Amino acid sequence: MSAIRKNKGFTLIEILIVVIILGILAAIVIPQFSNASTSAKTSAVVSTAQSLRSQVALYKLQHNDTLPAAGAAFWTAMTTQTDSLGAAWTNSAANQAAGGPWGPYMQSTPPNALNGLTTVLDNAGILYPGAAAAVCGWAYDYNGGAGSGRIYGTDAATQKTLVGP
Repeated sequence: MSAIRKNKGFTLIEILIVVIILGILAAIVIPQFSNASTSAKTSAVVSTAQSLRSQVALYKLQHNDTLPAAGAAFWTAMTTQTDSLGAAWTNSAANQAAGGPWGPYMQSTPPNALNGLTTVLDNAGILYPGAAAAVCGWAYDYNGGAGSGRIYGTDAATQKTLVGP
């Protein structure tokens, strides 16, 4: 009598079928993760823009209804102590007469989560989904000091605003 030998393993075909099925499932699931990542970054930009807006409103309240300047001066105004005229606080007689110190309103310069930029450009009257004038992290309705003071986040590819008025 000859013994019948039974193999206790998977055949190559069975393994290939499992690998193909896993590949198909991965192809379905991976795009969902990238959408979730973009959605999370968009939410971070919206949250940061709302925080910046509230800090700009506080700056305006404490600085005689004057907005912080646009461009690089924006972050200086938001991250340092100033007098009520917006000048850097030095504890001098002139600063004390002007009132203050006010600020800092932000501990650091927040980058835009979608494009990593911190630049703030003056985009007067920009409305959702208007296009920013140039590549920037944040679009700021300054308009020479006569704007609304609203700040908008921009995306990486099209530079469209993400947070409307």
